[in-house]
Amino acid sequence: MAVLEQVYATDQARSLIKELKEEHGDLIFHQSGGCCDGSSPMCLKEGMMIIGDVDVQLGEIEGVPFYMNHKQYEYWKHTQITLDVVKGIGGMFSVEGPRGVRFHIRSAPIE
Repeated sequence: MAVLEQVYATDQARSLIKELKEEHGDLIFHQSGGCCDGSSPMCLKEGMMIIGDVDVQLGEIEGVPFYMNHKQYEYWKHTQITLDVVKGIGGMFSVEGPRGVRFHIRSAPIE
């Protein structure tokens, strides 16, 4: 699977990822397509979601791979994604939820 390197992270996001890895072990990110949890980036324990041929890896943040479904990627392929952290309730399965913060993406066109 080719890694596209289209995802970046703020220092705050990187710090939270490090904490979550210490607490939960290996993690993955999957950009939700708008089903149960809106369009939030989901931070999951590795193995909680099966990553397959329909997923595209956009990059890694602190050693954590970031995926998106290939159909959704068709809409986002000209976009650079920056992962950030904001106050609020995250997706119900996302591991950062109990901390009162959630991951959030900001996007900009790739130039």
